[in-house]
Amino acid sequence: MDNDKLVAAADAQSASRPGAPGTQDDFERLARTIWRLRQQDGCPWDREQTHESIRKNMIEEAYETAEAIDEGDSAHLCEELGDVLMQVLLHAQIADDAGEFTLADVCRGLNEKLVRRHPHVFNDKTQADSADEVLDIWENVKSDEREKASEQEGKPVGLLDSVPHALPALMQCQKISKRAARVGFEWETVEDVWEKVEEERQEFLAEEPGTPAAELEFGDMLFALANVARLEGIDAEEALERSCEKFRSRWSIMEEMAREQEEELSEMGTDKLNELWNCVKQEHE
Repeated sequence: MDNDKLVAAADAQSASRPGAPGTQDDFERLARTIWRLRQQDGCPWDREQTHESIRKNMIEEAYETAEAIDEGDSAHLCEELGDVLMQVLLHAQIADDAGEFTLADVCRGLNEKLVRRHPHVFNDKTQADSADEVLDIWENVKSDEREKASEQEGKPVGLLDSVPHALPALMQCQKISKRAARVGFEWETVEDVWEKVEEERQEFLAEEPGTPAAELEFGDMLFALANVARLEGIDAEEALERSCEKFRSRWSIMEEMAREQEEELSEMGTDKLNELWNCVKQEHE
């Protein structure tokens, strides 16, 4: 079955189910509003935006959405998802105005990819009974996609090429390490990785402090440590986020304690600060 027929069959299968979404009138109204803002008699700010000028906005809105999820605030999450959607629609309209692609192209491409990567849902020949089996299916589909992209571009597509350089470093580290591990580039045990961490630590200590070489070796040490997390089933990015939040919370309590004593943390000195810190740790573990 060719791609268009496969997508059409998948949609027919979904549409035949009770409760399937119908026409999205509000989405179409929103798309028209974004289009209107970019017209000659629309909003001067929206008209002058480019992909580059609002790049950071997409990142900021994504982080604000993640924060709303962490807060467990559904009303806030609804609002932040709207802000992310606005960024998607605005980028699509900017591209449409430049003759690059349209919002329909974005939706069509995403839908085709979802159907293609879920053969266990839309193709009776493929079955998956667990999340792990689904991950294996996804990796196989992605591998096929890389091979086809390589053929179309006339040059090899690297295993790591699709991992975005703009990802936070810890997240990027775990993603590229996981990719490499899938083709056999992997340590045998977690203990082996800890030995690598110590090796990188010694190389860091051997460099002149404050030099580019020391910075690079420190990065290698972090890279190895992130692989410890990966093999232990820990998301390094989330783990560090939680540690940051814990530090923030404890520091806030220290500030409150200092105010109660009519003192300033900046004037306490190291010994007093450590005393307060240890007190907070004991009371708020």
